[in-house]
Amino acid sequence: MKTTWKDIAPVPTNQEFLDIVLSRTQRRLPTQIRAGFKISRIRGFYTRKVKFTAETFSEKIQAILDGFPRLQDIHPFHKDLLNTLYDADHFRIALGQLSTAKHLIEGISRDYVRLLKYGQSLFQCKQLKRAALGRMATICKRLKDPLLYLEQVRQHLGRLPSIDPNTRTLVICGYPNVGKSSFLRNISRADVDVQPYAFTTKSLFVGHFDHKMLRFQAIDTPGILDHPLEEMNTIEMQSITAIAHLRSAIMYFMDLSEQCGYSVSAQIQLFHSIKPLFNNKLVFIVINKTDLRTPEDLDPETQEALQGMLKSGEVELLQLSCTTQDGVMAVRSAVCDRLIAQRNAEKLKAGTAAISGEVSGRLGDVLRRIHVAQPMDGITREAYIPDAVKNRMKYDSTDPSRKKLQREIEEESGGAGVYNINMKEQYLLENDEWKNDKIPEIFNGKNVYDFIDPEIEAKLAALEAEEEQMEADGKYESESDLEDADDAKVRHKADLIREKRALLRNEAKMRKSLKNRAQIPRSAKAKKLSEMETHLDSLGYDTSSLAARARSQTRGRSTTRGRSEGGEGAGDDAMDIDGGDDNKSAFDRAKSRARSQSRFNRRDEGVSNEAARSKAERLSKLGQKKMNRMARQGEADRHQTVALQKHLNAGKRGMGSTRSR
Repeated sequence: MKTTWKDIAPVPTNQEFLDIVLSRTQRRLPTQIRAGFKISRIRGFYTRKVKFTAETFSEKIQAILDGFPRLQDIHPFHKDLLNTLYDADHFRIALGQLSTAKHLIEGISRDYVRLLKYGQSLFQCKQLKRAALGRMATICKRLKDPLLYLEQVRQHLGRLPSIDPNTRTLVICGYPNVGKSSFLRNISRADVDVQPYAFTTKSLFVGHFDHKMLRFQAIDTPGILDHPLEEMNTIEMQSITAIAHLRSAIMYFMDLSEQCGYSVSAQIQLFHSIKPLFNNKLVFIVINKTDLRTPEDLDPETQEALQGMLKSGEVELLQLSCTTQDGVMAVRSAVCDRLIAQRNAEKLKAGTAAISGEVSGRLGDVLRRIHVAQPMDGITREAYIPDAVKNRMKYDSTDPSRKKLQREIEEESGGAGVYNINMKEQYLLENDEWKNDKIPEIFNGKNVYDFIDPEIEAKLAALEAEEEQMEADGKYESESDLEDADDAKVRHKADLIREKRALLRNEAKMRKSLKNRAQIPRSAKAKKLSEMETHLDSLGYDTSSLAARARSQTRGRSTTRGRSEGGEGAGDDAMDIDGGDDNKSAFDRAKSRARSQSRFNRRDEGVSNEAARSKAERLSKLGQKKMNRMARQGEADRHQTVALQKHLNAGKRGMGSTRSR
């Protein structure tokens, strides 16, 4: 839970806000538009400018909204404290105005982007951009009061103490000038102003201290007067808020000497007035200034009224004197111990309820992780201590027959850096003389570990004899004789398959290696007919008919086709004075040339008469007129961007290359 808002970013004024956004827009999107640019480029530039400005406004406003706390998400103590100090309604209205301004700016951006999409000229797009930014600036200028209010709230929030509403807390309350600030100053390092007049403390002060390795926070509240809640001012309402919402131990201070300016009966009456706020909390009545007056010095009626405050049994009476510091630390320890015991009891109670209801709780989780293994045979096993441990004598440094420690052996052997402990001293061997023997791992090129078995020679001899016997029986020869010609043929085919796979793999690698080299033309990648015939022959297929068919399809059209179709005398026409073959060839060439030409006149195609054709030509020229005006570049013109170097495109070109590099 966030308990401090010192990291909230400063809130700029409306003019500063506007300067930040516009300067950032101009810096990120500087104007680089000229009259000769395409209208699509001009629209895109001004659209980006409007969108970027709106996004910057939204980003800055959202950062302010996220920096301030949301009242529905924070602890009730902080919520009521903000309501007391700043009026929650004003706070919500200021944040709401910023949120509304953000939505309005986003709406303006959407509207003007839609208008810019249909801009017809540079001037029109620029005016739309100016109108959009002007409306956004007007909305920003209207945020003058909310931004000033939020900046004041931010500065005041940064000065508030950091209060954790869920930690161990002591709340010190009571009438003004009864010694609350003096007590906080004595038990912690809080720099609290202590003066001999009332209402010295005008806000909450927090001090921290440690008790039994635990961190506690003590809160000094402003003084409270005995009048109705609606008549209390902002200073008193801070105390009421802390008492009502913090899980803490309440320390109600009283001054029996009446030097604070209020009678004992008035202080008792104030206790009964705010007692409903003490429900489910530890309450302690602390009698301060006991060096001046103690409860035994009071008259019987006042003593009886004082004892009436303790009738409920949950209120404890403590006494101290901040002036002489008598009993201050005892009171602090008593209150802290009671607070720790109560918080532990609440946790234990919550954990027990969770176990009974089969709901995961803190204690339930701990108990489920604990598992004690028990023997299954049901035999009770008592604790057993070996006799060597029982009879072991206690170490005595003055006994000369004692067992020496490693530290003593180290000092006798030269001390640290000289003495080296013997790691083999505790080896358990049959003979203690073997402890320091050096055992090599490799001996004569062999692993010593392989020869540890004392019967290894006999086992090796038996294994060799068994092998010789199996070889003499012909076991291995019988297996070799089983291989016949079929097996040899299978193995030969397997070798051929492996060789073929290797060739294919190498060929694929060669193709992949051309990745960074000149590509082979498509015609060179095609397989030759001879390669196909060789491959099919290797597979056992007859390729004669296949090869003849492939050659017939690739052969060109015969020039004597007409003659063969008409018989032997078909070409010997007496009327063919120009020669039958040459005339036929010219006719075929003219016919093939006619196929590639259009059968219609495209100029007259699609028009009914000469007037329609003239109108179509006039419209075509009018469409081209826009491109010809002011020598504007067309689709076929050379395109030059504005980022090209000047020396490449301007001035007289000299001899040599004009490449940039």
